[in-house]
Amino acid sequence: MIRVRPPLTLDTADMARLLNQIIAAGGTTALARPVTAQDIAEWIAFDPPRSAWHVAVDADERIVGFQWIEPDASLPPEAANIATFVQIGQTGLGIGSALFEATRTAARALGYLWINANIRADNEGGLIYYQSRGFQDYGVIEGHRMSDGQVVDKKLKRYDL
Repeated sequence: MIRVRPPLTLDTADMARLLNQIIAAGGTTALARPVTAQDIAEWIAFDPPRSAWHVAVDADERIVGFQWIEPDASLPPEAANIATFVQIGQTGLGIGSALFEATRTAARALGYLWINANIRADNEGGLIYYQSRGFQDYGVIEGHRMSDGQVVDKKLKRYDL
């Protein structure tokens, strides 16, 4: 059984572990360097107003995914960026669906009209996930240079609330 809740301070180490496994596997996130529990704690603590964070936990309270939305200077004020991370090997089990239900509810409560997903074009799993939630293609960023120097294209998807 998957349960979704706001993250606790004690969750940040497990969130960092999960994210670092994804970063190490490569090809699915714009993040290029490992993160620490302190990094995650700072992201949560210093997130701008109109942000929302959720974690998915299994029956043993282990973090199996997390998602957040936040405003972004590249978007109009009625839109939020979304980021989603699910434990490797645990996709297709309803974790992303449960997270998105909570995030969608939070986005509406925060006054957003739509959610933007900015996904690496080579991240097939991410593209499928957002498509399955009802996100629609609306743009492409070609030749995006990541912090490690790698150049990738990004697809922009939009979910109207």
